[in-house]
Amino acid sequence: MKLYNQLAQWWPLLSAPEDYEEEANLFRGLFSKHKKDIRTMLELGSGGGNNAFFLKQHYQLTLTDLSPQMIEVSKKLNPECEHFVGDMRYLDLNKTFDAVFIHDAIMYMTNERDLSEVFANAHRHLNKNGMLLIVPDFFKETFQPSTDHGGHDGQQGSMRYLEWTYDSDETDNIVETQYLYILRDSTGLIRKESDSSIEGIFPMATWESLLKNCGFTVQFEPMEHSELESGTYFGIVAHKI
Repeated sequence: MKLYNQLAQWWPLLSAPEDYEEEANLFRGLFSKHKKDIRTMLELGSGGGNNAFFLKQHYQLTLTDLSPQMIEVSKKLNPECEHFVGDMRYLDLNKTFDAVFIHDAIMYMTNERDLSEVFANAHRHLNKNGMLLIVPDFFKETFQPSTDHGGHDGQQGSMRYLEWTYDSDETDNIVETQYLYILRDSTGLIRKESDSSIEGIFPMATWESLLKNCGFTVQFEPMEHSELESGTYFGIVAHKI
């Protein structure tokens, strides 16, 4: 996506840290409920670091992302955290952690092999009895087509976006999203950019089966978010066996 590459510097104006506070508190609640002795945590697919901005108050965080540009954005927001560029399927930090966290970056895994590679890599990076928390945007059972919009103003300018997510073929494991960005720089110059992405969509049973095959116990935990319909948002809590 352009957003994670040539437009990465605009990320804080599309998705500001304060937009993540409610979610981050939900994630913190699940970590506290299921493993009270977490000190070190690895986030795979940490993006611009908005979740880390809140979680770093409680854990020693190591942040990783495939996009070097997004890592640079995160470094400015979270300078006290270690950062590494790498693919969540193959990245090897040669160390283990009490917990591994994967937010919506997991949605870019579009087949079962990709998912299994991520789960196996998370397993390798966990201490004995370590906890993996995965928070997908949706499952086959919970997906609904949607639109969204928003944006923020800042010193570098302003950004507004329109987002449309849909499933053009319900027989496959792919969901499409189209984006329109309107960017106004500090001089007042306005330009428009379009963007698109594809994401994976799988039944809960697939997630559970693949995680168990990689050496985890699995539990789905419902979360209540003020902007989401009740019963549609779940965290996957997995413990290393």
